Amino acid sequence: MSADGQGDTLARIRALAGTPSCTSDAQCHSLPLGARPCGGPESYLPWSSARTPQAEIEALGERYKEERRAANKASGVMSTCQFLMDPGAVCRAGTCQAGDGPLQAR
Repeated sequence: MSADGQGDTLARIRALAGTPSCTSDAQCHSLPLGARPCGGPESYLPWSSARTPQAEIEALGERYKEERRAANKASGVMSTCQFLMDPGAVCRAGTCQAGDGPLQAR
């Protein structure tokens, strides 16, 4: 865990998402996590609106993104400038999982 709270925020996001149970694709979403130095998120986390409050998880996601941006700037860290496409999320076997490609408009 880092002194600036990044580990705490990420742990809170993961705890809030928990096991993203679902009964349909409409309940599954993907949350962008962190910030790469060249822009865009570091990864995506599948979550379910059937068990997770959207406003709360999105607010935590935004907080974590800002924490990562500040840490990147403070450390001068560099990364590849490859943009990670949002894989979306789908309901498979009762659990939201990363999809296979860009999100479709829902």
